Amino acid sequence: MTTYERDARNLELPWPFTGREEELELVRRASVAGRQGVVVTGPVGSGKTRLITEAVRGADCARVTGTPETSSLPFAAFAHLLTDGVSLPGAVRHLSGVRLLVVDDAHLLDEASAALVHQLAVHGRTRLVVAAADTAPVPGAVSRLWTGELLTHLALEPLPYDETDRLLAGGGLDPLTVRRLHRVSRGDLRLLRELLGTLRESGRLTRVPDTGEWAWRGPLPLTATVRDRIAPLLDRPAPGEYDTLEHLAFAEPLPQHLDDGLDLGILERLETDGLIHVDGQGAVRLAHPLLGPALRARAGRLRARRLARTPDQCEPALKEEQEQLEVRIEQLDVREAPAPVGEWLAAEGLPVPAGYAAVRARYSRLRGELREAAAWAREGLRTAPGDASCSTELARAAAESGEGAVVREDGGLAHYGTVRLGESAGAAGRPSGVLALHAEALARGDGPGLDRAAEALAERGLLLFAAEAHAQAVRAHRDPRAARMSRTRAVALARRCQGARTPALSGLVLGELTARQRQIVTLAAAGLSNRQIAEQLTLSVRTVGNHLYSAYTRLGAGDRAALPWLVEQPDAQSA
Repeated sequence: MTTYERDARNLELPWPFTGREEELELVRRASVAGRQGVVVTGPVGSGKTRLITEAVRGADCARVTGTPETSSLPFAAFAHLLTDGVSLPGAVRHLSGVRLLVVDDAHLLDEASAALVHQLAVHGRTRLVVAAADTAPVPGAVSRLWTGELLTHLALEPLPYDETDRLLAGGGLDPLTVRRLHRVSRGDLRLLRELLGTLRESGRLTRVPDTGEWAWRGPLPLTATVRDRIAPLLDRPAPGEYDTLEHLAFAEPLPQHLDDGLDLGILERLETDGLIHVDGQGAVRLAHPLLGPALRARAGRLRARRLARTPDQCEPALKEEQEQLEVRIEQLDVREAPAPVGEWLAAEGLPVPAGYAAVRARYSRLRGELREAAAWAREGLRTAPGDASCSTELARAAAESGEGAVVREDGGLAHYGTVRLGESAGAAGRPSGVLALHAEALARGDGPGLDRAAEALAERGLLLFAAEAHAQAVRAHRDPRAARMSRTRAVALARRCQGARTPALSGLVLGELTARQRQIVTLAAAGLSNRQIAEQLTLSVRTVGNHLYSAYTRLGAGDRAALPWLVEQPDAQSA
């Protein structure tokens, strides 16, 4: 087992608002004068309150919140805004002067408060920004806000992985820890934050020697939120069901076939209830990513010792997993695929075979997950220092991040690499299939063709290649609107590629802007606020804001977070 330096209690983990640019803009637009408002629904912990708080920041508004304890008391949520004994019509009149009302946890409102919110929406004099969980019963008056199309409806999904990665990027967490945290939390920000706090306070974050990053290796902390999340999943009255779930939790890294001593009737019931998933080969896995780690963590040491399987017992499944990944690489289909065996080894801090680690590194790199690619390569090098395949993958990930020299691809991607560098591959080395679409469109200077190639590449999970194709389309388009659309798509994909800096992406520089706009955007991309930029350039804050707004429009950027992708121009060449 790998040993890392401990003591992460003083580690400051960032918790800024990140991502959600489109959702943030929608809430802002819906809450300005002339609009009736918006209802934001989503699972508990998906960030509804945080999104709304950011959207109305600086605005003059009244706030109310539903609570379980007061759900039976009339107008309880509005007690601080209304007088005692007020009627519904009186309450509507009393609040008619409120221009913007924020209603949080609307699914917990008492019936009178829910009716008041509905009437305010009907009358239309008060703009409403409402948040409600979609996993709980909602008062009819609240649900009619969107089913009756009184307000704009935004269904908020859990935070996706790439935005979780951006959120935690400044916290010094290693990529495999970020991926593991996102997997068990499923983008639930409340659970994610609680897990991070517990890991830090309990000393379970350990320093990785060769990077200085912090890693989580070992069992899942059984926090209060973890227990709340798994309690409904474990309320199994039928005999044998809990034991079966626990058995699968410890066998989860291995393909578990239906004839492996498990009761078929119990498995059928668990599958019907959505607790397990059976793939086409008959392998059985727990459906909820939190369930297995939680069951393993709550088992006693003696029981865990009896149920757990050793790394040696994982070898056949690990080999099968590696072969499946190699086939997908050969087919250039690197869409997200389950690979639980290697992930379990890494999560437990157990040795990861170098051959498997190199394949995982290459798979991640082709997906544009460059930091993860480097992390997998380092896992292999810890097991086998000096391993050539892992060393090569580590160097390639560094090159694609603009931090190292070119390391040429081997195999079928070798000639495609020369095309990405803008060189001639020669007739004998021309790429085929989806790579040929990109190469041929680039040779023709065909903007629409490059966009089509980018879409085909992205569909196969080749996100970095897709980002490059869209970036090259920017220069090839004759229509400025099409060029802006390609730039927007290139930026969106590049932001998912964990710090990629390749020659093609350097085409996202600021050629369309005035000298002053380039100056301001470069400072903004470096992290300066509008006020700091204004002081440095002797301008007004409003002038800086206007220049940035114009730059966003020309560049197709949503906000400040996209600017580093447009500004930085790497010196390194692509692998």
